[in-house]
Amino acid sequence: MRFAGLLAAAVWFGGLLTLGALVAPAVFDAMAAQHVADPRVLSGAVVGEILRRFHLVSYGCAVVALASLVARAVLGPRPRRFALRAGLIAAMFAASLYSGLVLRGQIDQLRQEIGAAPSSLRADDDRRIRFGRLHAQASAIQIVPLVGSLLLLAFELKD
Repeated sequence: MRFAGLLAAAVWFGGLLTLGALVAPAVFDAMAAQHVADPRVLSGAVVGEILRRFHLVSYGCAVVALASLVARAVLGPRPRRFALRAGLIAAMFAASLYSGLVLRGQIDQLRQEIGAAPSSLRADDDRRIRFGRLHAQASAIQIVPLVGSLLLLAFELKD
């Protein structure tokens, strides 16, 4: 059970770090280098689909992490700081659900409304400003599962 929880936290952390630090910048750079008609739109679509799929992985990580924690508590001995860990996993799951279901839906709807790369709009265009805010929110909320998974790993190392 402990291994399953550790694996879930590691996958969650590693996936977020890889997507944010490597995948998204690489896709945008590679598309720009290929001289496609609208590289930012295509890059956004590709990264958006990767994020959609990773959200499913993160939901699975939340379920596995929480189930393994509860199973360990039931089977005994109860993990130290059980309530804190359970609350942390719940907050991470809530952040992932909000990002994947609410913010992603709003971003997708706005992209369809714009019909082009948001960066192609004037800087004072309301749609570009809304997109920037939504994108910033979606990025910032991922700090919860990123830091949370690190904390979960640290708790396990202390056990």
